[in-house]
Amino acid sequence: MRKEIEKRSTRWFQQRWLMDTVMETIGVEWDQARLAHYAKVCSADAPGIFRAAGARMKKFSDVHREFRAAARRIQARAEKYEAAGRTVAARESYITASLLWAAARWPLYEVDTRYLEYEAAINACYDKYIQFAPRPVERVEIPFDGKFLSGLLHLPRKPADGERFACVLNVGGMDGCKENVVSMYGDVMLERGVAVLAIDGPGQGQAVSRGVYVTATNHREAGVAAIDFMQDHPAIDPDRIAIRATSFGTYFTPLAASALGDRIKGLATAFVVHEPGLDSIFNAASPTFRMRFMFMAGITDEAEFDSYMKGFDLRDVVGGIKCPILILAGEDDELSPIEYTYDLYERISAPKKLVVYEGAKHSIGGASSVSLGESPGHLINDWLADRLAGTPMDADENILVDMYGKSHQR
Repeated sequence: MRKEIEKRSTRWFQQRWLMDTVMETIGVEWDQARLAHYAKVCSADAPGIFRAAGARMKKFSDVHREFRAAARRIQARAEKYEAAGRTVAARESYITASLLWAAARWPLYEVDTRYLEYEAAINACYDKYIQFAPRPVERVEIPFDGKFLSGLLHLPRKPADGERFACVLNVGGMDGCKENVVSMYGDVMLERGVAVLAIDGPGQGQAVSRGVYVTATNHREAGVAAIDFMQDHPAIDPDRIAIRATSFGTYFTPLAASALGDRIKGLATAFVVHEPGLDSIFNAASPTFRMRFMFMAGITDEAEFDSYMKGFDLRDVVGGIKCPILILAGEDDELSPIEYTYDLYERISAPKKLVVYEGAKHSIGGASSVSLGESPGHLINDWLADRLAGTPMDADENILVDMYGKSHQR
């Protein structure tokens, strides 16, 4: 990384040595479970491939090059499988290669030749996966602000004549991309008969190279554009659409929901980012968060970025949400203190359910409340399936899951 890029963020530049030391001690998952995050949608051998690459990373500069090396190896393997007519093995290798390329793109904060090379490889490998995928996957382009947002529409199966599926719009966080949303086998929504549209919204994934940067409010218009697309698609039931979001998507999607009214049947969110002004995530957490979001916003000046962050505030937004909403959070979220989530919950007038896992951090993992209580994944996906089926919510709920896995109404 060029020094000019590194000096965009004072905390990044001054703490780079410390981050490298932490990486050498703890590993590449010092701030989040990124190896598992990328590998989860791939085949059974993918976790081992990602972990082997991660084991070779001793400093931040190693991240892109080790993922790149692994991506090249697995892509070459996929090409050999394809040439030999081994289409299942090729499928499994191409999706893994695509996600390895995506992981290699993550630590790059400049759209240069290398960045575009990695992005082209992501797309090329994923296109090959689509060719051999076990069910229909469609690349989509959604008009937005004079440009386009890229997306992947996954269907549970090839639709029969006239068949339409319920569909979930998936909006991820600041470190993910549309490729690492839907699992190749046994996907949690597709197994429930629900299609999934995964998009790279403003600032996410492929959007930055297209000049589509994130602002405090433009995910509202992006969400509306995505729903417009879904309601016009011949394989999607326009009356059975919902939204699912994780991490920074929990900030982005209430903006969209407030503008969509009853056009969506529900909004399910997990791993919250609710703090007005985003002080904790950008001023107290790993400096990678601040550095990456400046890149996503197209901002190179820190004073400008500090002023820009003040516009991120959902308190006057959530009262306009009309659809049912589910929020899952960790009590000890290090990126967004839980009191801000409790405050937003009180401001929501739509049917609502909040589930807080005692002792859990941002990613809601590792705490006894999570391992002994109801699975967050089962909870969020079954809740969505119920809303899409037209099942009403009986009452508002504000639940704490304690360290013994028992749920208590607050």
